[in-house]
Amino acid sequence: MKMVIGVLLNFPDAWAAAEPQMHHAPHFQPPRHPVLYFKPANTWCGDGDDIAVPAGVSEVELGATLGVVIGEPACAVRESEAMRHVAGYRVVNDIGLPETGLLRPPLAQKCRDRFCPMGPVVPADRVADPGKLRIRIAVNGRPQASHATVGLLRSVPQLLSAISEFATLDTGDMVLIGVPANPPRAHSGDKVVVEIDGVGRLENLFCAEGAT
Repeated sequence: MKMVIGVLLNFPDAWAAAEPQMHHAPHFQPPRHPVLYFKPANTWCGDGDDIAVPAGVSEVELGATLGVVIGEPACAVRESEAMRHVAGYRVVNDIGLPETGLLRPPLAQKCRDRFCPMGPVVPADRVADPGKLRIRIAVNGRPQASHATVGLLRSVPQLLSAISEFATLDTGDMVLIGVPANPPRAHSGDKVVVEIDGVGRLENLFCAEGAT
């Protein structure tokens, strides 16, 4: 895996919450293309790994999402052909620090060490429709949120087509489809489980920085 791309504002409620800011400086209008960011290699970890809550931070946001894994290079692919380039899917927790502004890329919020735990890859042919999946997240055994991949502003093939217009997606790269508004939060000592029907389960313990 060379690259993990996250997508902001791809759930209707996330767009609606941010829309008032879009009409003020420096943007003055809503974005016409997907709003993207990266989860670099320092963020990548797996099921069962401990996640450090940074010193001076009381809580982190939990971005339960679907990861779309590229199987063969995708460059300027048409939407109708995009799914041919998908090898599989992963359960991902796109962790971030709480942030309300849209003026800067969320590097300090999204790119902390181990802020992108992910489960194993499930082959694409085992998932009938990535646009009809239920995603659930629980903290310390208590359900905190549940959402579906139905009704995204950009579907999986639309995202892959739009991103590959300007950046070749290579074999093993992954695109995160986004998270809804007001994601649940976790504190040091919390055990977090993310589940996606037909894709898998991801469990991580959150610890104070220096304890992992």
